[in-house]
Amino acid sequence: MKVKTPSDSQTIQTEIVLPNDTNTLGNLMGGRLLHWMDITAAITSHRHCGRVVVTASVNNVSFNQPIALGSVVTLIAKISRAFTSSMEVFIDVWIENSNTGIKVKCNEAIYTFVAVDQLGNPINIPQIVPETEEEKQRFDGALRRRQLSLILAGKMKPEEATELKALFETK
Repeated sequence: MKVKTPSDSQTIQTEIVLPNDTNTLGNLMGGRLLHWMDITAAITSHRHCGRVVVTASVNNVSFNQPIALGSVVTLIAKISRAFTSSMEVFIDVWIENSNTGIKVKCNEAIYTFVAVDQLGNPINIPQIVPETEEEKQRFDGALRRRQLSLILAGKMKPEEATELKALFETK
């Protein structure tokens, strides 16, 4: 399998917040944003491996800033790390001021997708090689995040989480 970079599978999706997307305060509903992020992350994952992918988990979502009615929202998704059959996808959410054109990052999320065959069984996927400093930081953190998720799901014992333990060991 060909090794890829995070940018090889990047997806950029742009939406506009319409009245049907908002809550009673006139801001984008969190569920709508989650929906947009899930679709963007799925497309990114599919581009990475060229196979059917399924959402395995939503690992983290940060709703740092409300998104107002009429805002132009851009979601940028990249694979931060690929494991055997799963991949972690970072989604950065930006809003654009329609008057100035200035874009501000307002939210982010981390999803995990798994590539599957026609029977729904996990299959191997290409690895990635991070290039930029941000890609390297996200790549390195992905293994720790994965170990934490596996511990919380009861699929890994805490003492087996070598990357997490290394954070707390003193020399």
